[in-house]
Amino acid sequence: MAIEQKFKQQQTQIQKLAMTPELQQSIKMLQYNIEDLQEFVTEKVMENPLIEAIDDNQRIQAGESRYKVNLTTTGDTDYMNSVSDDESQSLLDYLLEQIYLTMRQTPLRKVVLYLVDYIEQTGYFNANLDDLAEESGIPPIMLLDALTLIQRLDPPGVGARNLQESLMLQIDSDDLAPKLAYTVIKDDFDNFVDRKWADIAKKYRVNLSEIQEISDFVRTLSPNPGAGFGTTRIGKIYPDLVLKKSNNELTLFKVRGAQPEVVFQQKYFDDMSKDQDPEVIKYLTEKKREYEWLVHGLKQRGDTILKVGQYILKYQADFFADKTKPIKPLLLREVAAALGVHESTISRTVNDKYIETESGVYEIKSFFGQIANKNKKNAEELSSKTIMTTMQTLIESEDKTKPFSDQKIVLQLMKQNIDISRRTVAKYRENLNIPSSSARKRYKD
Repeated sequence: MAIEQKFKQQQTQIQKLAMTPELQQSIKMLQYNIEDLQEFVTEKVMENPLIEAIDDNQRIQAGESRYKVNLTTTGDTDYMNSVSDDESQSLLDYLLEQIYLTMRQTPLRKVVLYLVDYIEQTGYFNANLDDLAEESGIPPIMLLDALTLIQRLDPPGVGARNLQESLMLQIDSDDLAPKLAYTVIKDDFDNFVDRKWADIAKKYRVNLSEIQEISDFVRTLSPNPGAGFGTTRIGKIYPDLVLKKSNNELTLFKVRGAQPEVVFQQKYFDDMSKDQDPEVIKYLTEKKREYEWLVHGLKQRGDTILKVGQYILKYQADFFADKTKPIKPLLLREVAAALGVHESTISRTVNDKYIETESGVYEIKSFFGQIANKNKKNAEELSSKTIMTTMQTLIESEDKTKPFSDQKIVLQLMKQNIDISRRTVAKYRENLNIPSSSARKRYKD
């Protein structure tokens, strides 16, 4: 049997993406936040004598917007609030500042300064006065007087030796505290914590609702009075987009000055071009090309962020018009398909980028969510953020005397074609900072 081999030349056309240095640079620029981008451009300026960056002060003087906010990471509420330029002050520095400003130079102040070293970052006093008296030779009564002076300093509750004492100090400093709050925490703390409120109400001849009022107030107090010092995450965030509302219309803008601007050193280029040395001409050509690609990359980055923002604005128009409306489920691949780009491009675009609105500043990726319900037939795809919004609405409308347990929330969500487990409900409830049903229970007179 003869085998015939035929060779045929055929031309085919294939599309292949070459990962050029310029393309790599564009990808990097897209995924950078403003601070990283600024560092990247600064490096380019140092490497290339034909590139000059317009410094930050020039852009601000030109009337361009600059935003500075405090990044918070608790829950899914607004992400930002305006803050000062100062770095967060340590608790020790804050206490020392008060001591030197409010106390005269006396032997007792020396003892106060001695004791303040035993204040932990949480605000609690971490030492035994009897042991300190034996160790230092300072009279116990003098140590107690010094600690009392520390406990009068700000923040309220500082210098406490335990949670009960911290709550008492905070209550004592608040004129709006319920009348019996201090007495109940001082004399009936264990029963209060164990929720033996009926016994407490009977002892003081008050209604359960008054004990409930004390509980509500205590929940506003801090278990760690020093936690706000030296631990706040402060960051300068420059939103790439700003959303403005005028005549009931929402308009999205790129923030001028939100990213570095560069200009070409034309005079230097012209002067150097007079040299006919081939190596100089080659060098200038390469550096001019780098400048052109940098300008192109910056523009492409800004345009891509704006296109993604415009899609989100259109898709989430109800939320932007009324913040009580839920955020609709949205996936990266949906935006990628609509804009004709790869999903990874959208991921890079939304990561660590921000949009400023009248109600606050939001990270762009917060408008996307993972699908929480993939298998249930005839059910809409729901993001975790949408489910948490639905849960919050359910809990806000519940009978406060008979609040929903996590299992009852599961059943209520099932009625809305949301099928999730009790464990997931508990996790989402904790993310929303919503206490358990027993802690939410209210009492009627």
